[in-house]
Amino acid sequence: MLTTLPNLLTLSRIVAIPLVIATFYVAPPLGPWIGCALFTAAGVTDWLDGRLARAWKQQSELGRFLDPIADKLLVATTLFMLGVHARFSAPTILPALVILCREILVSGLREHLAGLRVRIPVSRLAKWKTAIQMVAIGVLLVGDAGPAWLPVRAIGETLLWLAAALTLMTGYDYLHAGLSHITEDAPAIKVAKPSRAT
Repeated sequence: MLTTLPNLLTLSRIVAIPLVIATFYVAPPLGPWIGCALFTAAGVTDWLDGRLARAWKQQSELGRFLDPIADKLLVATTLFMLGVHARFSAPTILPALVILCREILVSGLREHLAGLRVRIPVSRLAKWKTAIQMVAIGVLLVGDAGPAWLPVRAIGETLLWLAAALTLMTGYDYLHAGLSHITEDAPAIKVAKPSRAT
């Protein structure tokens, strides 16, 4: 059901997206800090909704569908806004692109495997990747509005590069696991072709 608390928490991440975008147009230091607070709260719901769904046995197909969409929309939108507003250096666009491309690849792969009724469990390394990625984006949202004695932007960029490295590793793992199922399915597709032509 849409009204269960885990699903409502997932939906709150989607609701948070326009609010995070709005903070880019609020003058620093207020805007960056509010953006970081909203993004952090949304990140906490990502951890909390799955835990509650499992604990309360409220896991549902709707939740499995909405959860990755909410995550990817939040991350992609925030990275895009950070890039547009030059909140990280030009070379840091590369890890941001790696993260976005991996999300698109994994989404497409999961969609295909769902048709085969195959689910790939999230690895521990992928969870670390997500945690580091969320911290990196939160730090970058603060950026130059952070304490003068602390290189906040440099810390955020370093973490984003680390997240991108883990992204490549986990992306390869997903692709390798997914392709094995796609390859196994290939003979069945070949057999079905003549019947579709008649």
